[in-house]
Amino acid sequence: MKRVWITGYRSYELNIFKDNDPKVRVIKAVLRRYLRSQLELNDDEFWIITGPQMGTERWGLEVALELQTDFPQLKTALIFPFAEFGKQWNETNQLKLTNITQQVDFFANVSDKPYQSPQQLRNCQRFMLLHTDEAFLLYDPEYEGKSKYDFEAIQKYKEESEYSMLLVDFDELQEEAEVWAEHQREKEEF
Repeated sequence: MKRVWITGYRSYELNIFKDNDPKVRVIKAVLRRYLRSQLELNDDEFWIITGPQMGTERWGLEVALELQTDFPQLKTALIFPFAEFGKQWNETNQLKLTNITQQVDFFANVSDKPYQSPQQLRNCQRFMLLHTDEAFLLYDPEYEGKSKYDFEAIQKYKEESEYSMLLVDFDELQEEAEVWAEHQREKEEF
């Protein structure tokens, strides 16, 4: 069994405010390529474990759910850092969160209490590290965001255990965007 923590930038940190933004397609293509390469190597049970944030975490789950048809060994887990996560979000985003929560194979809260302190977020980070074998992190250290805390926690954890991380930065996203744009041009020519 392999377990991968998918995390990274929130959608607003990437100036993405609509699901049909071309940047989402590029990010999903990177996620899809990574997951396919992992799944094609292994028939064992493969878990995607992630949090509820709008952005990389949700896109990772969406891609994983799409791939489950071709890869039945792929399982999905959604872990909230605390109870009532997303309660303050607008109705549309709450609906998206409810929808994805109903589609995953496993769902749980690290803390059964509503938000009380940043310690709940650190506890969730620790949970992710202890219950996964590696991390897929969409993050560029030159452009800090909230994922900085996950990046630092993963770096520290790697020093004390056998843990690996695939870091996807803006250069890699730019390369994927160029490939995607080329495919779009080819489609228009036909």
